[in-house]
Amino acid sequence: MTGFTNLGALIDPGKDPGKTALIDLSGAAPRHISYAEMDALANAAARGLLRHGLKRGDRVGILAANSTEFLATAHGAMRAGLVAVPVNYRFPPATVDYVLHNAGVSLVLCDEARRTAVPADLSAITFGSAAWDALLDPGAFTAILPEEREPALFLYTSGSTGRPKGVVLSHQSHLWVVEQRLAGADMSEERALIAAPLYHMNGLALAQLCSAAHITVVLLPAFEAKAYIRAIGNHRATWITGVPPMMAMLLQERETLAATDTSSVRHVRCGSAPVSPALLAAINAAFPQAKFVNGYGTTEAGPVVFGPHPQGIPTPPLSVGYPHPAVQLRLNADSVLEQKCPALMNGYWNRPDLKPPLTPDGFYVTGDVFRCDENGFFTVVGRVDDMFISGGENIFPSEVEKVLETHPAVEQSAVIPVPDDIKGTKPVAFVVRRAPVDEAALKAHALANAPAYMHPRRIWFLDALPLMGTNKIDKAQLAALAAKNLAEA
Repeated sequence: MTGFTNLGALIDPGKDPGKTALIDLSGAAPRHISYAEMDALANAAARGLLRHGLKRGDRVGILAANSTEFLATAHGAMRAGLVAVPVNYRFPPATVDYVLHNAGVSLVLCDEARRTAVPADLSAITFGSAAWDALLDPGAFTAILPEEREPALFLYTSGSTGRPKGVVLSHQSHLWVVEQRLAGADMSEERALIAAPLYHMNGLALAQLCSAAHITVVLLPAFEAKAYIRAIGNHRATWITGVPPMMAMLLQERETLAATDTSSVRHVRCGSAPVSPALLAAINAAFPQAKFVNGYGTTEAGPVVFGPHPQGIPTPPLSVGYPHPAVQLRLNADSVLEQKCPALMNGYWNRPDLKPPLTPDGFYVTGDVFRCDENGFFTVVGRVDDMFISGGENIFPSEVEKVLETHPAVEQSAVIPVPDDIKGTKPVAFVVRRAPVDEAALKAHALANAPAYMHPRRIWFLDALPLMGTNKIDKAQLAALAAKNLAEA
């Protein structure tokens, strides 16, 4: 047991208060924030929010890029018994408006760049302003002891298939996550680089783990490939993490990688989307001294799902691992993963129109299709709602992407369905090249290495694939571009 009882109070008072908690790269020069300073800032935020008139259970919106102030506000709110609501600032303005009003926030804390995105009818305070300085109330603060299932966080899903859903996470749910990830792990010498947005589970859960482990976080305001590589070299990061498109973009910066000492990296973790064999090979080549972990998790049920095999059998390269001993997992008749664990969400906030994705016996239906091998290792096939049917055949885009990315000239690919008068839908692809290659050659490669029904009927080339606010590929934007291309053909 970790002894932590409040998700906003993850700093161990028995450990070195002078150790650097954050190297914050959000400003013109790096800011080194000690654990003592971080703790004091979170306490000042907690005291200030209560003095401002907020009451236990009220929601506090955070609309900002990654920064010390972002984390201090989130931690301070939770310490005070308030609910932190980080918002994806890359949402369209109407969606930001919807999220903040759906959550019923009492106050929005934002950075200067996002100030104009705050709806006019909501109270807001900008980080670094005189109002922010006035809000902070320095002094000691004892974090509240949460009641069972008391909400700590609302994390809004990306909303790629509809309005974003506010996932309600309790203090206990993610204290359990921290506890499981710390168990048996010596992280004392690690230095983690976080560029994934803190409004997303990927970045936020890692920041929480690092705080509890009392290690240093190198914090970028957002992901930018060259800045990410330089941060590794300048600050000797040992642990890097992100989603596969981030890693693919990073690996395209060959000159910056070649000019930077990245030998400090000992751990590379990818999550939130399947990893292709080509991307895995490129990661291993770029960071030969590092251990690669193909992670898996969901906002609704947390990032503790899989781990190593209990008998020491090596994890297959593209597998996400063997079921974690503290998690119950099963595949339903459609090979969709169902999960039960203490990290499970309370539900979706203020969405009576949604039926919770839970089975009658309490398993969360993830929507992700998996294969399980003879040793019990699981591998992601794709999202069930990404699958499409072409001429009666089921196609998962990730399976086609893996085939395309085995071609030596392909850096990255994205496959989507488009309407077809005969087959209903058919696959098309967008490709980022690392070497010259044409559409005909890639079609031939797909036909030679996969069933004919899977080959992309059209392939278009881009300098980079568009990303959503979570750094996943924006397939809605690609679908619009495909429709435009086909109309002009």
